[in-house]
Amino acid sequence: MRSGRAAGTHTGTSDPCWLGPATTAFLRGRQVSLLAEGPIADTLRLELATAVGPAGAVGGDPSCEPALVLARHDLLAGAVGVTGPLRRAADAAAGLGEEGFALVGDGSTAAVVATGERGLLHGYFHLLRSAATAGSHEVLPTLETVQEPALPVRMINQWDNTSAGDHLGSVERGYAGDSIFFSDGRIVQDRRRISDYARLLASVGINAVSINNVNVHPAAVRLLTDGLPDVADVARIFRGYGIATYLSVSFASPIVLGDLPTADPGDESVVAWWAGVAEGLYREIPDFGGFVVKADSEGRPGPFDYGRDHVDGANLIAGALRPFGGRVFWRCFVYDHRQDWRDRSTDRARAAYDHFAALDGRFADNVVLQVKCGPMDFQVREPVSPLALAMAETNTVVEFQITQEYTGQQIDLCCLLPQWHEILTFDVSGEQLPGDTLASALARRGRVTASSGVCAVSNVGDDANWTGHKLAQANLYGFGRVAWDPALSAREVLGEWTALTFPDATDLHETLIELQMGSWGTYEMYTAPLGVGWMVTPHTHYGPAVDGYEYSKWGTYHFADRDGLGVDRTVATGTGFAGQYPKAWAERYEHVETCPDELLLFFHHVPYSHLLHSGTTVIQHIYDTHVEGARRVVEMRDLWRSLEGRLDEASWTNVMERLERQVNSAREWRDQVTTYFFRKSGVPDRNGRVVH
Repeated sequence: MRSGRAAGTHTGTSDPCWLGPATTAFLRGRQVSLLAEGPIADTLRLELATAVGPAGAVGGDPSCEPALVLARHDLLAGAVGVTGPLRRAADAAAGLGEEGFALVGDGSTAAVVATGERGLLHGYFHLLRSAATAGSHEVLPTLETVQEPALPVRMINQWDNTSAGDHLGSVERGYAGDSIFFSDGRIVQDRRRISDYARLLASVGINAVSINNVNVHPAAVRLLTDGLPDVADVARIFRGYGIATYLSVSFASPIVLGDLPTADPGDESVVAWWAGVAEGLYREIPDFGGFVVKADSEGRPGPFDYGRDHVDGANLIAGALRPFGGRVFWRCFVYDHRQDWRDRSTDRARAAYDHFAALDGRFADNVVLQVKCGPMDFQVREPVSPLALAMAETNTVVEFQITQEYTGQQIDLCCLLPQWHEILTFDVSGEQLPGDTLASALARRGRVTASSGVCAVSNVGDDANWTGHKLAQANLYGFGRVAWDPALSAREVLGEWTALTFPDATDLHETLIELQMGSWGTYEMYTAPLGVGWMVTPHTHYGPAVDGYEYSKWGTYHFADRDGLGVDRTVATGTGFAGQYPKAWAERYEHVETCPDELLLFFHHVPYSHLLHSGTTVIQHIYDTHVEGARRVVEMRDLWRSLEGRLDEASWTNVMERLERQVNSAREWRDQVTTYFFRKSGVPDRNGRVVH
C-alpha cells in the first residue's frame, strides 16, 4: 500500500535534501589536501573535487597551506609543516576508534584527522554541517571538536521488494514511491540514485544497510545466487561511503535454493548449505555485513518448524558467517498473529520478552537481536520494550520506524525525533541513576562487542524528493544524527536539518523548527488517546477505524465497553506484562495512581470517569484532545499557506498538498473517535461541542 504517493511526483531527478550546493560553498576555489587511501578516500577525493570546482585543487601535500586538510593520523608521521589546526587536530585524534575524528577550524583553515577513512568521511560531513548551521556559507567555520559515535551499529533496513505487478520494485510500508533498488525482479541497472542515497546516509553517520524486505518473497531469495553480481556492485557503492551491505534472507532458503528437504538447524546438510552460501558471498563481497532474518513471525518459516528455538536458528546462520566476520541480525518480532480475540490472557505485548528473555547469554557472539523500540508495533505511543532492557549478555539493536506506517504515512506531518529522544533517554532502571539510559546501556554493550546499537526502517522511495513529504526528510536525517549522538535534542537536530535544507530562508528557520517540533504531539492528540493505538483502517493503516482491529486475530485491542476502556496488563489482575520491567518501572506501571497518564490505557482498563493526573476525566480527555489536535492541524496548514513565495515552489507546493490532506484526516479522526466513545459511554462533552 503506497497511499502517501501523489501521482506524477517522480521526475527522474533527485532532491539533494540536506546536501545541496550551498553546503560546500565555503570550499569553492580553494586548495585542499587529502592524505588517505582506499575506496572511501576515492569518494572523498570526488567530493572535494566537486566542492572546490575548477578554480580549486585537491592535492596530497599539507605543507602547501591548503584551506582544508583531511588526513589519516598515521600518514601524517612523515609530513612536514604540521602546525596550527592540523597540529591540534592530529594531537586530539590520537587513540580514536576507526570512526572517530578530530576537527579544528580557525576561520581561515580547517583540518580533519582520523584513525581511519570512515572517520575522515564523518569529519568532512560534520564540517559541512557546522558551516551551514553557523550560517557561514562562504567562510570556513571556527570550531574545535573531537567525536566518536556513541553506538557502534547504526543501521538502515530497506523494506524493498524485488518486483511488483507493475514491474517496478515496491516498498512494503513505503509512502514515497517505488524502490530505488529494484525493478522488474532485479537490482536496477542505473545506480546513480543508490549512490546518492549512500551519500545521504553516510552524511549522518549510518554505517550499515540491508537492501531488501525482511519479508523475503521468492524472487528475493535468489539475491544469494543469480542476483549476487548485482548485490556485489551495490556493496561496492556503499563501501565507498563506509557502509556495510546486508541482505534479508529466508530461513527456508536451503529448501527454496538448495533443493534440500529441510531447513532444520540440527541437520548437517543444512549447516553445510549455509556455510557454502556464506563462502560464495564473501568471495564476491569480502566486506559483506551479513544477514537480517525474520523467522517464526507472521507466518515466516523458522526453527519452530523443527522443534528448535531461536538460539538454534540464529546460531546456525551465525556459524556460517563467523569465519568471515559477518553478523546475523535476528528480529524479535515474534508473537501469536492468530490470536482468539475472546482470550484476554494472551497478550501480544508480552510476546517478544516471553520468547527471548530466557535465552539471554546463549546466542553466538556474532548474533544481534533486533528488538522493536516498543512491545507492539511502532505505535504513536508505547512504553519502551522490556526486552530491550533485559538482554544484558546478548548483542542488541533497538529498531525504530522512520517510515510512518502508523504515524501518518508521510501524508500527515509527524516528526518522530521527540519520540525517539524519549525512548533513547529512557531511565532503564527507574531509579534515576546518572547515565542509566537505554542509549547508555546499548553503548556499554557496544564497547564490549561493537555489535549493539540502533536500526530503523527507511522512508525513501523514488519520488523526486525521496520521502514523499518534503518535511519527512527530517526523520531520515534525524535518525542518523541521534544514532551517532543520542544526547542531541530533537530541537538541535531539527535546527541542523532546517539550516541545511532551507539555507536561503534563515528568517523562517525557527518557524519551520516549531512546526516540526509540535507535530508528533498533535498527531497523538487526534489519533491515540492515553496509550491506546491500533484504531486504524486494517491493512492500509491510514485513517480511523476504531474497531478495525478489535475482533481480529492480530492481538491489537482497546476493549472499550459501556463502562470504560484500556487493556489490563497488570500482574495483579491482568496479563502480567507490567511485571516484565525492572522493579521500579513494574511498580509504577502496575498501579493507576502512579502510571503516567500518556500510558494509562496501555496498562489499565479504567472507567470513563477515571480522573487523570491532569485533572480531567478519561472521556473528557478524549473529547478535548481530538478537538484540539484537529484544530492544530488547521493552524499548521494556515501557517504553511502564509509562507507561499518565501520558500522554493516545489517544497511549498508539496507540503501544502499534504497539509490539506492532513486537515481532512484529522477532522475524520476527531469526528469518528469522539462519536464512537460518546455512543459507548453515553457521557456528553462538558463543553457542549457537537458529537455526532
